[in-house]
Amino acid sequence: MHPILLNFGSFRLPTYGVLMVLGILGAMVTVTRLGRREGLDPGRLFDMSTWLIVVGLLGAKVLMILTEWRFYSDNPREIFSWATLQSGGVFYGGFIAAAVFGAWYVRAYRLPFWKTGDVVAPAVALGQSVGRLGCFAAGCDYGKPTSSFLGVVFRNPLSHQVTGVPLNIPIHPAQVYESLATLVIFGILLWRIRRKAYDGEVFIIYIGLYALARFFIEFLRGDEDRGFVFNQLLSTSQFIAILAILAAAGFAWQLRFRRRETPAAVRRLTDPAAKRAGS
Repeated sequence: MHPILLNFGSFRLPTYGVLMVLGILGAMVTVTRLGRREGLDPGRLFDMSTWLIVVGLLGAKVLMILTEWRFYSDNPREIFSWATLQSGGVFYGGFIAAAVFGAWYVRAYRLPFWKTGDVVAPAVALGQSVGRLGCFAAGCDYGKPTSSFLGVVFRNPLSHQVTGVPLNIPIHPAQVYESLATLVIFGILLWRIRRKAYDGEVFIIYIGLYALARFFIEFLRGDEDRGFVFNQLLSTSQFIAILAILAAAGFAWQLRFRRRETPAAVRRLTDPAAKRAGS
């Protein structure tokens, strides 16, 4: 597609980098605006978001290297190569690293865990949606060959050189599929956050919906650097997606059970839905 947005002599501005920055900025604006609406400190959320981005990017790269350890162990210099730096990595590696860091952060600064998760989840979905368009422009995370009318053809040699995307054959635009899926998820989360029955509901919906979407999109992916498990029966991301769906179901059951066990008087003071009903 268009891996380079602007080219001035020896200076080249990658489209991937521009869209990633736009996705990050959109996510941070979303976090602070939703956080203010939920009664959270926007400054603290902005600070947390900055660290989450750094930790998430590192985590995504680490899982990418681990899933392709045979290649990187034979070519250790590639760990610090431009291709590795430009690659977005494996999303679930970034998500897990950011989730662990986020859990520590909200505990250290005494932020409400589930309410904070509710405002972060839509921001992550928006950032993913924009970021995947950057992947599409660069050619990374590409799809399998297809004869469908949805197929796209990459012809830029730089895309092949950096990401390995096959040239001159129709392939599934897997990046666009995920961009559209996460945009829909973003809309659902924005709609639900105003109507949530309990803190944590929006975060759980995000985990479940994204895991479901990612599981099926993986069947259309053609890149091999995302790793496989169980003798290549499932990709690494599909395996993590199954665990994420189970985790989301467990969290939902736990929070609903806790809500039923909470006395009505206390729930009216703490439950978002109960507050709205009483107003």
